[in-house]
Amino acid sequence: MADTDTTPDGEDDDGARDARNPVPEALAEFYLTTPFTLGLLLLANALAFLVGVRYYVETMPAVATYLWPLYGDSPTAIALGTLVLAALVPFAGYRLSAVPRTTVLSVLSTLAVVWLVKMGLWTFLALNVPFVRPDLPADLYVGFDADSLWAYWGILLTHAAFLAEALVIARVGRTSRSVLGGAALLALANDLFDYGFLLGLPLANNPPVRYDPGWILALGSLAATVVAVAVAGAVLPSGDTDDRRRGS
Repeated sequence: MADTDTTPDGEDDDGARDARNPVPEALAEFYLTTPFTLGLLLLANALAFLVGVRYYVETMPAVATYLWPLYGDSPTAIALGTLVLAALVPFAGYRLSAVPRTTVLSVLSTLAVVWLVKMGLWTFLALNVPFVRPDLPADLYVGFDADSLWAYWGILLTHAAFLAEALVIARVGRTSRSVLGGAALLALANDLFDYGFLLGLPLANNPPVRYDPGWILALGSLAATVVAVAVAGAVLPSGDTDDRRRGS
């Protein structure tokens, strides 16, 4: 049997990076390579994408079609995650180690993790801005009536799932300095695209919320970008070294 490049504690260069992901690899492998669970994930993502697009559909005509990926923040995050899952379909029933870590998969997984984490965090911030802005009613979203059960609690729960999916996807992905840097620039471009009007630029494409966005939401979105890139750098193994999990 060939020697593996993993120490008994799994603390090789890539393994040390893997240890930062709280999702066990065995659990991620179950969801990503079992045909039934992979199919469920694809179906759930497809439904979530349609729900997300419905949220933007009334305002999308005002945005150029080629800019929709920057405008439809949550649908874009779901679409990126779905592309990663779709790339795993040919390997359903195999081990995660059978999935080739290609450049395309590296780019897709990095973008997916960044966007999923960013939008999961941004949604929490956006729904809770009314608590810290005195000009807004605190119950603008939160409550326990029929509307709030979805508009606050339901949306929070579904976007918390973004964070979980990001961590699961990270188990099959990888990144590099150049890819992560490119993802960071795109995420910052997304912030500028949404809130550039605060800097005097003709850019005001923030997602539709029930209040006029201001600096609090804009700075929160920027913070979400920084955290999302940091998370991606922590949970995605480095592609600057040889592919992980080779041998044995």
